[in-house]
Amino acid sequence: MTTYTAIHLKNRPDDGKIGEHLFEVKEKTVPEPENNQVLVRQTYMSLDPAMLGWMTADEESYIAPVELGEVMRSSGVGTIVSSRHPDYSEGDKVMGMMGWQEYVISDGKGLNKLQEGVDEETALCVFGLPGLTATQGLLNIGQPQEGETLIVTGAAGSVGSIVGQMAKADGLRVIGVVGSDEKADWITNELGFDGAINYKTDDLQAKLEALAPDRIDVFFENTGGPIQSHIVNYMNAHARVVVCGMISDYQAETPAPGPNWLPLIKKRIRIQGFAMPDHLDNSAQLIAQLTPYVQQGKIKYRSHIIEGLTSAMEGLNLLFEGKNKGKLMVKL
Repeated sequence: MTTYTAIHLKNRPDDGKIGEHLFEVKEKTVPEPENNQVLVRQTYMSLDPAMLGWMTADEESYIAPVELGEVMRSSGVGTIVSSRHPDYSEGDKVMGMMGWQEYVISDGKGLNKLQEGVDEETALCVFGLPGLTATQGLLNIGQPQEGETLIVTGAAGSVGSIVGQMAKADGLRVIGVVGSDEKADWITNELGFDGAINYKTDDLQAKLEALAPDRIDVFFENTGGPIQSHIVNYMNAHARVVVCGMISDYQAETPAPGPNWLPLIKKRIRIQGFAMPDHLDNSAQLIAQLTPYVQQGKIKYRSHIIEGLTSAMEGLNLLFEGKNKGKLMVKL
């Protein structure tokens, strides 16, 4: 193959809608690596809620927006097909920020070799951004203790499902908030959560009280939405709130109002937001923290794979419609 496909950001999603109108598909000539460079053929590409923010012109965000005309930003895994870099060989499987393109030239910075025995799908689902995010947020910010109760929103998602399983492995009572009975069944019967709340159909307060009789010690927030206030009002003294995402607000014309702050004062609750670009330099340590859970068989996952690079332009909507079942990725 002498050419490859790349997708560039052409327009901003000013109306919050995602589709082909935002992008330009280009055919390019496959480049040759220069000294201290490698050529990677991307095989799987991650689709993540943060991408909507990366497309906007928000200069105050935690990471600079993708400039118009640039290749759309994303992480992925691939195989090195040509190397002029001393640390990488042809055939090495690597993971890193690769963008919406079939081939990428890299100087090796930000690339991580896949561990022996780890395939591309597992790498993206567990050792990619979902696993790193879950590890940083839960262990290093949430600081869970055995015997405590944790609740995680977006519990059937790529991050939330790992958070819940890690907490369960560490001896916590784990409650997951999801948007369908199918997802509730999966996290309880397959992943071992102690209970699930369907925010679309359940009586939120009654279900919260029934499933968490000792109240909440750690709240891992991925979504926002009406249940947020119920949870904050139902937390114990010295509880921790880890704010990872607010997907329910990403396409909303008006962000939902937050909970009253009086419980934060009365119960000395700590709230901390975080974003993974601040912690990617510490990926090796995060992987070391996560690996024992994987080796002990404590982490299960499921992936939602769509086919072909161009499917990403419409497929990203699955995340915001709640239609993905597991880690959303593109197979190239």
